[in-house]
Amino acid sequence: MEASLEKRYASLREAESKARELFKAIEDKGIIRSGVTEKQINRDIYNLAFEMFGIKKYWHKRIVRAGKNTLHPYNENPPDLMVTEDDIVFLDFGPIFEDWEADFGRTYVLGEDPAKHKLRDDIARAWEEGKAYFKSKPDITGSELYAYVCELARKYDWEFGNIHAGHLIGEFPHEVVQGEEVDNYIHPDNHIPMRDPDKNGLLRDWILEIHFVDREREIGGFIEHLLSVD
Repeated sequence: MEASLEKRYASLREAESKARELFKAIEDKGIIRSGVTEKQINRDIYNLAFEMFGIKKYWHKRIVRAGKNTLHPYNENPPDLMVTEDDIVFLDFGPIFEDWEADFGRTYVLGEDPAKHKLRDDIARAWEEGKAYFKSKPDITGSELYAYVCELARKYDWEFGNIHAGHLIGEFPHEVVQGEEVDNYIHPDNHIPMRDPDKNGLLRDWILEIHFVDREREIGGFIEHLLSVD
């Protein structure tokens, strides 16, 4: 049992490590830039991921959102926007590495707008606070963690922008195995302890998502990565 758990953890860590490597290359190559559309950036990242890792398969739709589109959570499909010189952009990609899923999101700011820089920095701090809270509560439920990240949004003078704050992650295709029930999300209606095993007695691992928005300024920031595996 311990050997299989360690293999699982190692696989999830490796998948996330490769996702981090991909995002570092995205930054180094200047792919997040003005004067192109969200779709063009999406295509450029897809091509880079294939060049680096041979990735063609993603477990969820690839998301690039800029400007007012950063207000929209995952389930929405806003029209394609052109990235401007003073824009905010976030990425949400779910690449699959040797049948193990990664889920990685980051926010980028073009220009010097202080509100956008604050937003980018605040979501990173809030993610770390969310993880610390999760680690401090052995029996924490999805609803408790969701309520906490909503409090963090208010603390930083933002609004939380989604109906959930993360989800299960694992071996592809976890969505087929686990389904779309709220029990599989960091959701206000999920009252099951997050560390409880699934219905088959198997360990569950989680992604924490922070999505803060300012609807008046029409900006949002997003960050996500592994919560339950250090």
